[in-house]
Amino acid sequence: MIRELGEKRPKIAESAFVSEAAYVVGDVEIGENSSVWPGAVLRAERFRIRIGSNSNIQDNCVVHAGFSDAEIGNNVTIAHGSMIHCARIGNHVFIGMHTVLNNQSEIDDFCMIGAYSMLKDHFKVPTRSLAVGIPVRIVRALNDQELERILSGSNFYVELAKEFKKSGL
Repeated sequence: MIRELGEKRPKIAESAFVSEAAYVVGDVEIGENSSVWPGAVLRAERFRIRIGSNSNIQDNCVVHAGFSDAEIGNNVTIAHGSMIHCARIGNHVFIGMHTVLNNQSEIDDFCMIGAYSMLKDHFKVPTRSLAVGIPVRIVRALNDQELERILSGSNFYVELAKEFKKSGL
């Protein structure tokens, strides 16, 4: 379901896929070849949500821009059940299932965040990091193979979304 809120209307690239079972409301922008899957909620009643190209917001994720903008870069995978609250995510990032990004936390480019992790308010993950835990801690730098997995994951969802669109889903 895609809804405007007052003067705030979602802007969705023609090549993007938004499941009919997702809820997108307010000042939301979704870039080329990005996808929003069933049960996901993108709510931008006061501030903006911006999603770049080739990114995917998987089933049952919540992205909320309640106190400040939420920004998601290009080639980002946000796995099932994660919550992004007023946070910034760079490009080429993988966020594991059921991860929570609290207010104004930041993830730089080329990062992986382990499943079930939690970033405290204002926490910043530096470029090319693997971070895990509650609260999240930086474990080490990513290797080239892990960086390739991030890109292949986002590319997989670009192709999957095309199949869903072609089938009229």
